[in-house]
Amino acid sequence: MRQEILKEIRRSGFSFHQLSDSYPELCALKNIPQDPSYHGEGNVYNHTEMVCEKLLMLPQWKELAKEEQEILFLAAAFHDIGKTACTRQEDGRWISPKHTIVGEKVFRRMAYRSAAQFGLTFHQRETAAKLIRYHGLPVWFWTKEKMESDLLKAAESIPLRLLYLLSMADIQGRIAKEPEPLAEQVELFADYAKELGVWEKPFAFANPYTKYQYFHKEDLWHQAALYDDTEFDVILMAGLPLAGKDSWIETYGVELPVISLDRIREQEGLPPAKNTGKVVQIAMEQARMLLRQKKPFIWNATNIIQETRQKLVGLFAGYGARVQIQYLEVPYQELLARNQKRERYIPEPVLEDMIRKMELPAPWEAYTVTINDTRL
Repeated sequence: MRQEILKEIRRSGFSFHQLSDSYPELCALKNIPQDPSYHGEGNVYNHTEMVCEKLLMLPQWKELAKEEQEILFLAAAFHDIGKTACTRQEDGRWISPKHTIVGEKVFRRMAYRSAAQFGLTFHQRETAAKLIRYHGLPVWFWTKEKMESDLLKAAESIPLRLLYLLSMADIQGRIAKEPEPLAEQVELFADYAKELGVWEKPFAFANPYTKYQYFHKEDLWHQAALYDDTEFDVILMAGLPLAGKDSWIETYGVELPVISLDRIREQEGLPPAKNTGKVVQIAMEQARMLLRQKKPFIWNATNIIQETRQKLVGLFAGYGARVQIQYLEVPYQELLARNQKRERYIPEPVLEDMIRKMELPAPWEAYTVTINDTRL
């Protein structure tokens, strides 16, 4: 089933209240308090309902395409879902640090595990997830050290014109004791995004090399045109276990050398989830030997955490490699079915924990980032 939740949103007349009847996670927001100084409307549920109502009242709403309306409303309905896990009291105040980062993961996990109920395509799911992740950016971007970079990074994943609308609805859907000039800040965000040329789409860098360097080097002008001096390719695989990385390598690897952490573990007779440091050390020695020789290879591991990927990408790029991330994903039920047939069965709690931690590769992380999804 495709677009099940989007159809439900439209059938309900864009009613958050009706949508929450089908999704207990939204109803649970009634139990999450907020700081009354900034959220006099009460709990997170009340705030979210107001945000959804304000979204429909924005003058730009009627100009959106049908699917854009549905996905934007979906993001608004789940924009504070991360507060369920992040909200705590500190010095007598309710705070929710990093709720946007957590919210992205929570929403993605829900939509992935309950694909039949959500019925979203990969693109629809990720657009909503990234809107959730970045919904606070328009208000706070001007306080960041890298204002320009933050906007260009967000634009790599979502249309900033949609992010602007979500943020505007978010600040209007609240009752504050002392209204802040938040609307002016969001309008400033819109002006800056248009000036940078990323209001509708990602920035058109001079070439992939310049794009990679811009997001990984300090003080590089976004309109620079760098000479691409990369010398060879390194493919970095990413994805949950059983997503099909080995099959992809057999089909597209063109007989390149493969550094596989699982294979090293087998060769060394090491049990799963133990002696990881030794496995990585052996893999790094193999990689450095190939890097010094400027020979292409494939690094095959799950690489589900962005920090891990960025350390590897930085290392490989430092030797002059064009690092290409290949991300693979299969539906949740297919993942479970493959696990049941696997000789080295992964305990479900371990697999679920990996799904919980999963951070999808962003377009800016490497020279190129390719998504391989069986639903595409």
